[in-house]
Amino acid sequence: MRPIFFFAFMLTLSVGFSQSKLELKLEALERQRFEAMTTTNLDFLGKVLSDNLVYTHSNGMLEDKAQHLDNIRSGKLVYKSMQPEEIKVRIHRKAAVITGIVNVTGVLSGKEFAVRLRYTDFYIKEKGGWKMAGWQSSRVEEAKK
Repeated sequence: MRPIFFFAFMLTLSVGFSQSKLELKLEALERQRFEAMTTTNLDFLGKVLSDNLVYTHSNGMLEDKAQHLDNIRSGKLVYKSMQPEEIKVRIHRKAAVITGIVNVTGVLSGKEFAVRLRYTDFYIKEKGGWKMAGWQSSRVEEAKK
């Protein structure tokens, strides 16, 4: 009987430390956003970015939603890949803070870049669902290859 109780105890512990459904949903949304940025899916980005977006790049460039979408649309900013290493979601009522590390390659104003970023972004629950309202990233080192 002891092995059964031990197994039940361990199962209870693992369930207690697992991510909530909302955390999993927001992590999936974050991954979808990364994919949309590399495929220039402006329809998706337009829906998932808050109209009050403040996007601060690791080089200090600051964009609002319109500027961010315009830079992607025009090709001034091309994301070739965005590969997350880690994503951690924390829920605070109708807001979520997401932290992580992502490897990004792309082209900015004709110059290629490859960076590994530690980032913090946050989503807020607005009419129509969860929207990303802010992004701040810092360069950690060159992107892992």
